[in-house]
Amino acid sequence: MKKKIAIIGAGISGLVFGNLLKKNSKYQYVIYEKNNFLNLEENYGLQLAPNSVSILNTIDFQDLGIDEKYNPEKIDFYALNNNYKICDLDITQFNYEDVNYTSLKRSSLIKFLSETFLSDDIQFNKIIKKINCSESKIEILFQDNSFDIVDYLVISDGIFSPTKSILFKKNIKANYTGSLAIRGILKKENFNFFNKKNISILFGPNFHLVIYPLNKKNEFNLIFIIKKNLSEEVLSNYNYFKDKSNTGKIINDLKFKINKNVKNLLNNAENLRSFPIFSSDKIREPNQKNIFMLGDALFASPPTFAQGASQSIESAYELFKVLGESNADIFKKYYINRIKRIKIVNQRSKLNYFMFHLSNPVLVLLRNTVLKVLVSNKIFLNKYLGEIYIKK
Repeated sequence: MKKKIAIIGAGISGLVFGNLLKKNSKYQYVIYEKNNFLNLEENYGLQLAPNSVSILNTIDFQDLGIDEKYNPEKIDFYALNNNYKICDLDITQFNYEDVNYTSLKRSSLIKFLSETFLSDDIQFNKIIKKINCSESKIEILFQDNSFDIVDYLVISDGIFSPTKSILFKKNIKANYTGSLAIRGILKKENFNFFNKKNISILFGPNFHLVIYPLNKKNEFNLIFIIKKNLSEEVLSNYNYFKDKSNTGKIINDLKFKINKNVKNLLNNAENLRSFPIFSSDKIREPNQKNIFMLGDALFASPPTFAQGASQSIESAYELFKVLGESNADIFKKYYINRIKRIKIVNQRSKLNYFMFHLSNPVLVLLRNTVLKVLVSNKIFLNKYLGEIYIKK
């Protein structure tokens, strides 16, 4: 008899895991999503390093329309105060065969991942009320009074996972990192002082800016990450960040710190939206050996290593692999490998955050000098980036 798996959350990790399960006839699955649809209107971007592109290619990601994605060749580093180019890093050195560093819209990836499912594979408007566990089975009760009994429960509903709070019987909150992000979309004609083929990172005091191509349609992702003190009242008010006027106020407060070119970027960006950046407080492992957490539901790092989507994809693949191994302690093997990986990525995300936001002129000069050396140091790059970008 086939083992049944319930996947909670139709985000990147849940959809990747569902696609991978199609390859294993020993399992049947259903994806439960709390919303009533998949949001394909979120046009902001994401970056996929080769470690995740290689996994996606096993489910035919290489067939995604060539106009829907982009393969940047370098990361260009700039000083934000005068757009002085410090140096650049060749990321093509981590590509191999048909596996390339890739950028695209999140909505394009979600659409690709979801279009292979049948109508009953994803069930919407499913909000979990209670989880009952026995030695071998898990009963899931939903608010609409429906239920399901499964062999494995896979939690992939993001950093604010309500399922995790139900499972651990406590209100688990994410930590505000002390930074706010402003996202928007740029058109090619709106900026002329960067190499549009590359990822551009601009350093400023207590903030940084990233711009990169999303596809071959001349659309570019813009994201500002700035240090910003926010009250608990504001952080708990989701509507505050949906209000465009509040985003406008934040941008106006920022403009006195930045130069004319960057001001023009913000003025010309479309669909600007602000949101606070959260990270997980700690890694939590379930007591039950047939419950697994993927992606941000297990742990979310700051976004300054650009590995959020890639780690969600990796975690789905790691679980899929151990499920297919006979006589394996699935629970132990998955969590040992995943937690080790999380710690490495989290440490480097925090280090990047610190280095990107330096404000002391002496430390800034030192950072820029060291960076010029490191981008050409093969030993350092293979350790710091290659260890993550090319997963063994």
